[in-house]
Amino acid sequence: MAGVPAAAAGPGATNARPGARAWVVLGVLTFVYVLNFLDRQLLSILAKPIQDDLGVTDGQLGLIGGLYFAMFYCILAIPVGWLADRTNRVKVLAFSCGLWSAATAACGMASSYPQLALARMAVGVGEAGGVPPSYAIITDYFPPGTRGTALGLFNLGPPIGAAMGVAFGASVAAAYSWRMAFLWVGVVGVLTAVGVWCFIREPRKGGLDPAPAQPSSPAAATGAAPGFVDTCRNFFANPVLRNMALACGATQFVTYAMLNFTVLLLMREKGMTLEDVAVWYALVFGLGSAAGMFASGRLIDRLARRSRTAYAYLPAAGLVLAIPFFLGFVSAGSWQLALLFLVLPTGLNYFYLSPAVTLVQEEVRPDQRVLSGALLLLVMNLIGLGFGPTYLGMASDFFRATHPDNSLQMAFYTLVPFYLLAIGWFLLLARSIRRQLAQQEASP
Repeated sequence: MAGVPAAAAGPGATNARPGARAWVVLGVLTFVYVLNFLDRQLLSILAKPIQDDLGVTDGQLGLIGGLYFAMFYCILAIPVGWLADRTNRVKVLAFSCGLWSAATAACGMASSYPQLALARMAVGVGEAGGVPPSYAIITDYFPPGTRGTALGLFNLGPPIGAAMGVAFGASVAAAYSWRMAFLWVGVVGVLTAVGVWCFIREPRKGGLDPAPAQPSSPAAATGAAPGFVDTCRNFFANPVLRNMALACGATQFVTYAMLNFTVLLLMREKGMTLEDVAVWYALVFGLGSAAGMFASGRLIDRLARRSRTAYAYLPAAGLVLAIPFFLGFVSAGSWQLALLFLVLPTGLNYFYLSPAVTLVQEEVRPDQRVLSGALLLLVMNLIGLGFGPTYLGMASDFFRATHPDNSLQMAFYTLVPFYLLAIGWFLLLARSIRRQLAQQEASP
């Protein structure tokens, strides 16, 4: 039986199944996400040659990979999300992809640290319109009950992009220069943006959603589009959405700090070469994080049917299991042993993303999905992307005076309390979900 197109299904089409077009769109959007993260990972993979060429410190690398990038990426995602909810989300995505790809190419032409910093800020401006529109487009191509799996597959973009960034970036840098890696990725991204603009069809907003039993707000009752301020206020007033965003932010503090400095740790303090990075680290990160993304998406589709608290307990369990292996990775005396320990944390650290995106997309109205997804990214990326790499880079500079040979290793040890903070916040999220369920059962 053919799948029901998202653009044709009406409200209440709870039995609709994704058709071939939905899977093609998912594949294209995932490739765009791969390029998004491939570019982001290039800076950390090529940190050593960039340091050697431009003479930047760990702290400066942390700033351009963290706070400077996040200021534009997170904040601009809010007005871009609001615009996308009211216009064509596909066109917004395509324009954004073209912009960040051109800025990526500009990174390869930077001849000083200020020029590189400005180019990275421009990348952040473009990437602000990448992920939130994709979340909403996928949600409108896939009906409830399949969205966790679809978004889990979409969230394979970061691990695939990071793994490709490792393999491609390290190989090109070893054979040519770090600049060529940025230039080539930028060109591919611009061509992809043109393809998205020309060939992806905008789905109807809410076309596969079940009809609500009763309006959840005055705007919903009248059919009026919710205002920007109302959507923001409702997001942060909802304890489930607020705690999910904060728990993800604490988790991303760890994951983005690791993403930006793991290769530098392996090369500078554990003896790995660029050629080794291109093969072995690419395999470990790509396979480990992809398995974590996909497994969590499949698991949340199953577990959330039994209890919505699975949206909180699944990420918390992943982080608890990751901690001892993370410590093994940091303390290992060789890069081979370090990579062996890194396999499980690489997957378990990402058990939060698919549950978080699925919960937010199903908790809000269809015409609030892009902005709500942008608000989720604002909180978790401003905390995680903005401060995780920045903190770790500065911590490494701090430890250099007393531990000149292993300052990054000492800095990595200080990430353990942030693991514990993230676990605690997911437990608070579970309590908020239980309270919400109790209130719904008590209401007439």
